[in-house]
Amino acid sequence: MTDFFKGLTPAKYEGPESTNPLAFRHYNPDEIVLGKPMKEHLRFAVAYWHSFAWEGGDPFGGRTFDRPWFGGDMDDARLKADVAFELFTLLDAPYFCFHDADVRPEGESYAKSVKRLNKLADIFEEKIAETGTKLLWGTANLFSNRRFMSGAATNPDPDVFAYAAATIKANMDVTHRLGGENYVLWGGREGYETLLNTRVGQEMDQMARMLSMVVDYKHKIGFEGAILIEPKPQEPAKHQYDYDVSTVYGFLKKYGLEKEVKVNIEVGHAILAGHTFEHEVAMASAHGIFGSIDMNRNDYQSGWDTDQFPNNVPEVALAYYHILKAGGFTTGGTNFDSKLRRQSIDPEDLLHGHIGGMDTCARGLKAAAAIIEDGTYDKFLEERYAGWNGKEAQAMLKGERSLEEIAARVETDDLDPQPRSGRQEYLENLINRFV
Repeated sequence: MTDFFKGLTPAKYEGPESTNPLAFRHYNPDEIVLGKPMKEHLRFAVAYWHSFAWEGGDPFGGRTFDRPWFGGDMDDARLKADVAFELFTLLDAPYFCFHDADVRPEGESYAKSVKRLNKLADIFEEKIAETGTKLLWGTANLFSNRRFMSGAATNPDPDVFAYAAATIKANMDVTHRLGGENYVLWGGREGYETLLNTRVGQEMDQMARMLSMVVDYKHKIGFEGAILIEPKPQEPAKHQYDYDVSTVYGFLKKYGLEKEVKVNIEVGHAILAGHTFEHEVAMASAHGIFGSIDMNRNDYQSGWDTDQFPNNVPEVALAYYHILKAGGFTTGGTNFDSKLRRQSIDPEDLLHGHIGGMDTCARGLKAAAAIIEDGTYDKFLEERYAGWNGKEAQAMLKGERSLEEIAARVETDDLDPQPRSGRQEYLENLINRFV
């Protein structure tokens, strides 16, 4: 044990009336919601990068956190791992997630970086067995090092493409070895800053080739988890090829990968794309590619991805409604891709952030379940689209009627459909009853 969280005890559920800032007020992991424990619905994960690798900087200032593992050698990496699993235990978090660069120092060569990663994987194996905290997903950092300044899979230099491919392979091997339930590809720089120096078509072909190799390798090694793409529209690139869920689906469909790859959706990225989070979840469900979520929030007064811990229960409730209606998580879960504010420098701030986020998600999940159990909202939707259950409507939908046949029926029957209210205000009031 380290002394980083000295004096802090595991967070427990104490109920809504509790005033203990280090206790759960709403997240009761064993509470049954829609037939199964809350912890199985939510499948919480702690993000290694924001909690342990981020130094508290922003575009206008450097490090504000003074962590004892920030030295950058292997001893520091081991200490970081010790502290990380202590936090997982304090939160009773069932999962964690990481990039390779979060857990091991960069080596002087690719081979040395991989060797260091595998040494950390040895440590993780022991700690997973000891604590029960499992790996939700692993991924490779293909954006921080200057070699990736022009992208990884989409780089104009084929040697960078090859380096990225090798890095992905190494991280897939470790993720598979550790029992990870997914592997994520986040294209942090898979886009362009200017079209003046970019062949968009070629770069998308390169990105598809990389993804196809990842899928092939997954099957070769027997990895049973899902391959996930995390959509993001911009920042740092002017435009990124995985802009939002529908863009990703179109990309997957074009290259014949829509049955092999799903999406990991982040709240902050949905907002940057001009969408709500529940929109992105609903679209992923409609396309059949919903996989997992990164839970956070943006500051609506800032034009960038602030990755704050969630505290908006209505927003979270609507997202979990669509997740539950889609059948819930399978291999995915709720990863807190959330970071402390740069002034929140104390160890207990890490607990406050995660406890508050977990409580917010628990409240959202219970509200979503209550909406479903009540049935009024679902009944409204059924009634609104009930006309499509009719014989002629089904014939049109199934392609059994031509444009001419439909036009002839409209003329023969003298159809004159009248508008019907969408009842948005009623629906907003209805949802507010639960959140």
